[in-house]
Amino acid sequence: MKILVINAGSSSLKYQLIDMETEKVLCKGNCERIGMKDSRFSISTFDGRHMKKTVPPFQNHKDAFQAVTRILVDKEYGVIKNKDEVAAIGHRVAQGGDLFKNSVLITEEVKRGIESLIPLAPLHNRPELDAINACQEVFGTSIPEVVVFDTSFHSTMPPKAYIYPIPWKYYENYKIRRYGFHGTSHRYVSHHIAHLMHQPIEDLKIISCHIGNGSSITAIEGGKVVDTSMGLTPLDGFMMGTRSGSLDPSIVTYIMKKDNLTPDEMDNILNRKSGLLGISGYADDRDVINAEIKGEPHAILAHQILYYQIAKYIGAYAAAMNGVDAITFEAGIGENQPELRYEVCRYLRYLGVKIDAVVNDDTVNGKEGKISAFDSQVSVYVIVTNEELMIARDTRSIVDKLTYAKTEDKTVVDPEDI
Repeated sequence: MKILVINAGSSSLKYQLIDMETEKVLCKGNCERIGMKDSRFSISTFDGRHMKKTVPPFQNHKDAFQAVTRILVDKEYGVIKNKDEVAAIGHRVAQGGDLFKNSVLITEEVKRGIESLIPLAPLHNRPELDAINACQEVFGTSIPEVVVFDTSFHSTMPPKAYIYPIPWKYYENYKIRRYGFHGTSHRYVSHHIAHLMHQPIEDLKIISCHIGNGSSITAIEGGKVVDTSMGLTPLDGFMMGTRSGSLDPSIVTYIMKKDNLTPDEMDNILNRKSGLLGISGYADDRDVINAEIKGEPHAILAHQILYYQIAKYIGAYAAAMNGVDAITFEAGIGENQPELRYEVCRYLRYLGVKIDAVVNDDTVNGKEGKISAFDSQVSVYVIVTNEELMIARDTRSIVDKLTYAKTEDKTVVDPEDI
């Protein structure tokens, strides 16, 4: 079974085609600058063929998806003979709210549910719904499509973790609560770390640190989420590339009054002009590293804040679970910034955390494994996260159940049964 995985953004559409018999990535790539001049398209295949070029503008996600289907069967870069070899399509959607606590088969009702949640994630759910509609226009509705929600893994959080201490009517009327994000990554990491440690996930207390341009930390006990740093939106938590993370709410109203800002202008400051960028002047952590090496004081301070805040969350989640067996670092920065891992773990010596500095420095550029010292009381790992594979696995599971239901001569298949 070959599954096409789609991860859509407001102006991008990432894709992977995965052969689920071996879980081998046949090809992957990205459609960039959708709706802009000079769109870009790329593909990398399993046998080493690569192409990245500027193309005529993708007017919308349908244009981008059509380019994906063409490249899959292209004579020079294709990896399948015709699009009928694609058995199913899996989509990532950021916000599932209280409606979707598991991955689901896409139906018109599911699409209406995703649309109803756009106000909670306007930058994410709208383009992701556009991508779903584009896929159905190109492939038709006969091919099964599945949606995997970033928020669903966090649905096991207890109310004491997800309810905000504001008037209850805001939860009842507007569903304002902690939802959490990066759930697909945290779920993959938690199961993978249990495999690497040769222990049942039910016996483990894991703190998963997804550190990239967007970052979140999740406490996972027995395979279920206890708490997570992102909240109603991905802005909550600790500082990120351009996001502020948590701060005193009065700061928001104070600045708005002082500078006479609209809510949208303030939202833009907190989401796009804060974090590493706001402190150091650089949004990309690699640029912050170079500036730190040059001795730029704001770059040095930005990293000090970041390491300190990550360590505080890990400490809080160790307390929430009354212990921790494993700490993981994943995503772009987590996988490739040894200094961050080392400095964060220095704060955790009271937990008995010790890092093997040599192994830590060597674990970059796609390498994963244990970086804690032999006598560390907590295992520390670098994990190469794989959200696309998690999406493909969920898609296959749901499609297999759908196929089985049809062979059982069910005339009507209720998506809730799947």
